[in-house]
Amino acid sequence: MKHFVLLLISVVCVFIANAQIKLISGPMLGYVEHREALIWIEVGKEVKSAELKYWKSGKTSDFIRQTYDGKLGRPFNPIKFVLVALEINTTYEYEVILDGQSLSLPYPTRFTTKELWEWRKPAPDFSFLAGSCSYVNDSLYDRPGRPYGNKMQIFETMARENAGLMIWLGDNTYTREVDYSSRWGMNYRYSHTRSHRQLQTFLAKMPHYATWDDHDYGPNNANKSFRFREFSKTLFDDYWGNASSGQLGQGIYSQMRYADCDFFLTDDRYFRADDNLPDSIGGAPNPEKEMFGKMQMEWLKNALINSEAAFKFICIGSQALNEVTPYDAFHHYPAEYYQLLNFIRENKIKGVLFMSGDCHFSKVMKLERKDAYPLYDIVSSSLTSGTYKASEAEKKFIVPGTLVETQNYAKVSISGPAKGRQLQVEFILSDGTKAGEFNVNQKDLQ
Repeated sequence: MKHFVLLLISVVCVFIANAQIKLISGPMLGYVEHREALIWIEVGKEVKSAELKYWKSGKTSDFIRQTYDGKLGRPFNPIKFVLVALEINTTYEYEVILDGQSLSLPYPTRFTTKELWEWRKPAPDFSFLAGSCSYVNDSLYDRPGRPYGNKMQIFETMARENAGLMIWLGDNTYTREVDYSSRWGMNYRYSHTRSHRQLQTFLAKMPHYATWDDHDYGPNNANKSFRFREFSKTLFDDYWGNASSGQLGQGIYSQMRYADCDFFLTDDRYFRADDNLPDSIGGAPNPEKEMFGKMQMEWLKNALINSEAAFKFICIGSQALNEVTPYDAFHHYPAEYYQLLNFIRENKIKGVLFMSGDCHFSKVMKLERKDAYPLYDIVSSSLTSGTYKASEAEKKFIVPGTLVETQNYAKVSISGPAKGRQLQVEFILSDGTKAGEFNVNQKDLQ
């Protein structure tokens, strides 16, 4: 009997281990709203069925089971479960079931729906994380020499944060030459990056929202001419869990709200003219050199003027307010750049802040404006990729105490009473050390 029990235990352990192998990555929390949430996973091509079982915390027996009814057995199988008819401000737990076997994961799988605070109480205090430039080494396809990616433990540090959400600001994965030459290669890079072991706890910890930049859209400095442009959008939508993605099937721009803050996740690649087009023609901004494109710009302007948020975060993969860099920045698209800044000023839109990545060091840049409050760009870069140094010209516009030239992420905290909300930005290193800080009050952005 003893030998039979040991044999049974061994068989069960092998069965569970095999089920674990079938999970390539995830689960990852996508958007979480008041009564709806999205959970993402990727499974191996050998998986025949995938299910999600979820229940209110503490009520394990009262569960709901959702079966994935899409196609499986492909080389890459990202899956989304959309959970509906949830209760507000309620914690749910869940488990993944592959081929009939529940997976036992070494980290919690739970989420809490949004609270309905409007017209009832002050907006809740909260914090969120942000970062860009996440490079996962893959030695066979990387450039020779010192590995470009390092300090993956930054994601373990981020997983310990008690934050409400994560904003990925672009270059969330790095396509190599062997990737963006084919659709399969691009899909491989997304899958390879997402499956890194040290990412998994973080993916499950909080909701994740994203925009992109050139390296997760395609080649370096890629524009709207990229031949796999439409497939790149499909990949982004497959691997991220934003609640919306562009309009009329074009681009990946989106908007979401958390507490009393609005986030505008813009698309700086799908509609983008090439960087090498002249910024100006005959002394006037070149109207053909667009980053956002007309449809997205109209969306953004209307969304901004409609917003009543205390803070309005415009998130861009490229640097937003850097007027002195010769490299990638919104400033090099002056027709749109000044159109947007003038629109914000003329319509007296309060509480606007920019957030961006790309440049491989973090900082808060300040742009003074005549007869208007200053604009700030919270630049968070890089998470794991190589880092660069700020130029002397840039340092003149960087808020003192915010320049960080090694791997880091941003933690942004919102607190305080209505009409006097306080925003704090902390730049935090992979070991949890705070390396920079910036504070501004809602009243200073009016």
